[in-house]
Amino acid sequence: MDPEDFFETRPGGWFGGHGSLTLNVHLVEELRRGPLADRSDLEVGLALTRLLHEDFTACGTAGGQRLDDESVMLAIKAHRVVLERLGMEPPRLPFRNFSSFRDYWRRNGMSGDGGWAARRECVESLLGPARDALEQLEEAEYEAQFKKGPTGRFKNLIFAADGPKPKIVLRDAVNNDVEIVSNADNCLVFTDPLSPYGLTWGEMIAWWADLQQADPHDRRTAHALYARLAASLDSEPERLLFRTYCARYGAAEGNELPALIPQVYLHYDPYTRKSGKQSGALYRQRMDFLLLAPYTRRTPGHTSALTRQRMDFLLLTPDRSRIVIEVDGVQHYADATGKASPRLYSEMAAEDRRLRLMGYDIYRFGGHELARPDASTMLHSFFGALLSRHKRPGA
Repeated sequence: MDPEDFFETRPGGWFGGHGSLTLNVHLVEELRRGPLADRSDLEVGLALTRLLHEDFTACGTAGGQRLDDESVMLAIKAHRVVLERLGMEPPRLPFRNFSSFRDYWRRNGMSGDGGWAARRECVESLLGPARDALEQLEEAEYEAQFKKGPTGRFKNLIFAADGPKPKIVLRDAVNNDVEIVSNADNCLVFTDPLSPYGLTWGEMIAWWADLQQADPHDRRTAHALYARLAASLDSEPERLLFRTYCARYGAAEGNELPALIPQVYLHYDPYTRKSGKQSGALYRQRMDFLLLAPYTRRTPGHTSALTRQRMDFLLLTPDRSRIVIEVDGVQHYADATGKASPRLYSEMAAEDRRLRLMGYDIYRFGGHELARPDASTMLHSFFGALLSRHKRPGA
């Protein structure tokens, strides 16, 4: 709500004209009786505080305040009632209206040279604390809308491996610092500070341009990043999903869309149970993401300590959700002979449950589903609904 919302236009009279703005007395009186139906007391109180601050500052400096003596008294009364409903102590103004404000500053040495600055400071000292407290409440209320996403602090995003998988060790268990000790050239590592509202395609382009010393505004830079990410994909169903989503980048505001990040490692175990060396495993460490890519099939006698080593796709959305998208091939539910494996399915389901409890949203597509003639249309509709659901609150 803005200070201007408390005004209405008065008709221009017999001779026409554009009319004039006047305080909406009905609205202000309604506020004194109780909260508005479509506005919270918090946003109303903040807008009223700003209105009074702006108009008393204008009165004490260059003039041009929008209220008159009678209407400003009504605004002060409504302001007091709204703040009391919020459990706040209303400002104790030593004047009732603009006329008494002028008497007040004259009595207290705020005339002559330096008077404008002194009167601004006076208004700020009286109304500024209430404005600041209300803004803090508004920010806390806004932040409370973000209840999704895993706990912990973003540390590393390692993704798009296009060769032998990287070997990662945990160098500092306190700070969760990791180091890629082998095959680092095959993957990408994003360590820039993460925006509170996820990771956009435009931010990925800026990061890639800095990495490649390229122009972020040159279309060839974005195309090169797209090509590098696409090179990490393992199958035609994955490539179809990636192409369908990334086509949205070419639309208006495409750079503001969440980046679809392929082949991400959420955790990584560089050792095996067979070796007996588990000290380097990154299992369940307190870092949100490590890297991206699809499952690897286990070989007899070489069982990984982790059920899931990499994920197909990741979206970090504006509502702070972490969305994992998986394309399931036969290896997700069958053994090396192609026979259905209840064990593999159970392990996948158990890992999904664990990730959901950590705050991740998981969406799965079957490889057969993405081989149908209408797969692209289906994916387009899915991503439209997904992005609509995971918009930034208030957008």
